[in-house]
Amino acid sequence: MPVGTLATVKGLTTGLVESTGAQILLGNTYHLHLRPGADVVADLGGIGSFMGWDKPVLTDSGGFQLFSLARLTKITEEGATFRSHINGSKISLTPEESVSIQQQLGSDIAMVLDHVIELPSSPVDVEDAMERSTRWAKRSRDAHTLSSQIQFGIVQGGLDKNLRKKSAEGLIDLDFPGYAIGGLSVGEPPAEMYATLDHTCPLLPADRPRYLMGVGTPQDLLEGVRRGVDMFDCVMPTRNGRNATAFTDQGKLKLRNLCHERDPQPLQAGLPGPYAHLSRAYLRHLFKADEMLGPILLSLHNLNYYQHLMRQAREAIAADCFMDFHQEKSTGWNA
Repeated sequence: MPVGTLATVKGLTTGLVESTGAQILLGNTYHLHLRPGADVVADLGGIGSFMGWDKPVLTDSGGFQLFSLARLTKITEEGATFRSHINGSKISLTPEESVSIQQQLGSDIAMVLDHVIELPSSPVDVEDAMERSTRWAKRSRDAHTLSSQIQFGIVQGGLDKNLRKKSAEGLIDLDFPGYAIGGLSVGEPPAEMYATLDHTCPLLPADRPRYLMGVGTPQDLLEGVRRGVDMFDCVMPTRNGRNATAFTDQGKLKLRNLCHERDPQPLQAGLPGPYAHLSRAYLRHLFKADEMLGPILLSLHNLNYYQHLMRQAREAIAADCFMDFHQEKSTGWNA
């Protein structure tokens, strides 16, 4: 899912995002609550109508902001109290308020509010955050009333297998239509994240979507798919694109490097798309000249690359050759 935190995938129109094959976008409860306000979005027909996107939208609950804005946040059992990163005003976000905001936004999938903490943290803090997340999940479920919107629960527990199991069991008892795996990609090495997925994915119902939140690199995506994950989101494609870095089957290309000054090759041979033929030399020129088209085109390329990778993964699964596909891609990225 391309990330449209503020109802925009940075630098791209919804038509350009759709051209990559994206079928669902992600928005953010906390940020849209601050600007322009959930009531404004509701008055304008909901988030899809507001941003001109006629496909599904998933909204994050604001739980990640408990982690990313920790210095501005106080956590209690009732919820979180923030200081706005915009003007310093005091903001309250409880599970019930998060649900209410997401219902006003009118997203198709809403996430329960969870307590995300950095890794490593003490075992006591990890367990405390996991237990609170389960209690908040029940409050979120009980507050949810919008029949056109479904809710996903979020499994927490850090890298602790027992806590992940306890979290998954508590959420399964609440019978959510889908389950996310949260609290990863927050400081732990990739190998530890993969080990946690090895343990956690089999705990979740096979007939419900599994969503790995905030992840990640192309390698992370295939490692997640390998372990049974169905959905992902990450800012990496667009953030890297804005900073002149392209994802390819040969790994990352840093277009500011001098070696690309006269390079006539496209970023990725064989990648479909209306601008996929443009040369590395031309794209480098746009960045060196500070032309705004450079970040736009590279963000578009990276989203296109990610969506194409996921299409290839689905085709490989259908053809029962996913592990061969996984090996081929991994070899290229690690060469």
